[in-house]
Amino acid sequence: MGEVIVLTRPQVETVTIEVIGTSPLICRNWSETQKAEMLAKQTKRASKGRAAKDPQRDYEESLYHHPEGGYGFPAVAFKAAAVRAGTYADMKMTFLRGAFHVAGEMVKVEGVPSMRQDMVRLQGKVADIRYRGQFEEWSAKVPVQLNSTALSIEQLANLFVLAGFAVGVGEWRPERNGQYGRFDVGTIETRRAA
Repeated sequence: MGEVIVLTRPQVETVTIEVIGTSPLICRNWSETQKAEMLAKQTKRASKGRAAKDPQRDYEESLYHHPEGGYGFPAVAFKAAAVRAGTYADMKMTFLRGAFHVAGEMVKVEGVPSMRQDMVRLQGKVADIRYRGQFEEWSAKVPVQLNSTALSIEQLANLFVLAGFAVGVGEWRPERNGQYGRFDVGTIETRRAA
């Protein structure tokens, strides 16, 4: 007779963490035009040259749209921020990558976007003007699947607090020598998976 193996399954809890912006969130979604230009360059196809700048189009294309309507932001950005914040809590990033997951591809962002204009230097030399969407005041409810045998809800919440202060999301965030995309944690709702 064979040996019975008992599997220890992760205790998965669904946690919704409300994040509230404490500095503007700057978006940079890659437009279809930008993707086509990059592909043409990488495949050595002839270029038609750059089209004239259209600030309104650039602004609109920089925003992420949520599948259910309204605006969103990539879910992976919130996970990456919380994982990176583990370095401030003496936790290993490789461990954290498997301890929780942000569900879905896009997190819905509440707020009203506006256009911003920034001067940038391409490859440290050529100056350019960029038009992007920015949420001055914003919030989001981030759905997280947590293995509570590996990480407690308190530890997860702490990671998001640290992520909002020290890492941020979006363009010019603290992790990238900026001051934008910072947030604090609001309400936390939990539900054990069935």
